[in-house]
Amino acid sequence: MNRIVLKSVIGGLANGRNFNRYISTAVAVRPLESSEFLRRRSDGVLGAFQWRTRMMMSTGSTGETTPLAEKEQKKESSNDNGSVVVSSYWGIQRPKIKREDGTEWPWNCFKPWETYEADLSIDLSKHHVPKTFLDKTAFRTVKSLRVLSDLYFQKRHGCHAMMLETVAAVPGMVGGMMLHLKSLRKFEHSGGWIKALLEEAENERMHLMTVVELVKPAWHERLLVLAVQGVFFNAFFVLYALSPKLAHRVVGYLEEEAVHSYTEYLKAIENGNIENVKAPAIAIDYWRLPKDATLHDVITVIRADEAHHRDVNHFASDIHSQGKELREAPAPLGYH
Repeated sequence: MNRIVLKSVIGGLANGRNFNRYISTAVAVRPLESSEFLRRRSDGVLGAFQWRTRMMMSTGSTGETTPLAEKEQKKESSNDNGSVVVSSYWGIQRPKIKREDGTEWPWNCFKPWETYEADLSIDLSKHHVPKTFLDKTAFRTVKSLRVLSDLYFQKRHGCHAMMLETVAAVPGMVGGMMLHLKSLRKFEHSGGWIKALLEEAENERMHLMTVVELVKPAWHERLLVLAVQGVFFNAFFVLYALSPKLAHRVVGYLEEEAVHSYTEYLKAIENGNIENVKAPAIAIDYWRLPKDATLHDVITVIRADEAHHRDVNHFASDIHSQGKELREAPAPLGYH
């Protein structure tokens, strides 16, 4: 039969015709002797049958996973202290990190090498005097927003700080994202500014994670956060696309107001209007504070961070004011 098929194919090729029609789809099958069947049981059709049988046994006809299939999948279990341990097929595991005293590092959101001691020597009284039309627009916009927030929160400094940080963490993320996309479009470096702005956003987010350990927002405050974030993110995105110079100036003035707000917060603690409670554990590890640190210490380092963000954004706006791009000036990496 093989000779007949071969002749048909050769004839079709020689005549320039489609040889598929010369090949019959029917297959002649002859009975196999028992000895030949045993020889072929590990080959071809029977091998495929055995593979399909194994797959059916592992998955089942209803799609439910049986123990055989479960061995090939990712398993989850719990260790002695109750935390979830994932045995990952991809080999991604959380490294075992310890503190200097030998205890296990408890945080997944940041690592020991990302912690720092805040620079408290920074000048808190700095102010950019608005001279140009854009500077005056930014200054008056921020001042009007400050009036609204003061009317709403009044002397509730903890809630005010919480709302402030939900807003303050947006500009760095938007700016970093916009510079990232620009770098991709123009095939050019950012001069480190992408990382600098994303560092700022992460630092502001850590402020929020610390504040919420001290202040539990009510449902209406959570709703307000959603509304403010939705409006502010989109507004700042459009602003940064139209004028990065104005966007950074606005953030610089926002940070000036943040320094003022945290100064008022510290005065309330010093006057006894707010209890000087123990600092949250996350703040102690993130800012490398002493074990007996208090709320006063936490607000002090947060205020210093805000002063640094003030300087970075006014500096960025000044670069644009000179007709240059951010990548032409060195980015203040690690400058919290």
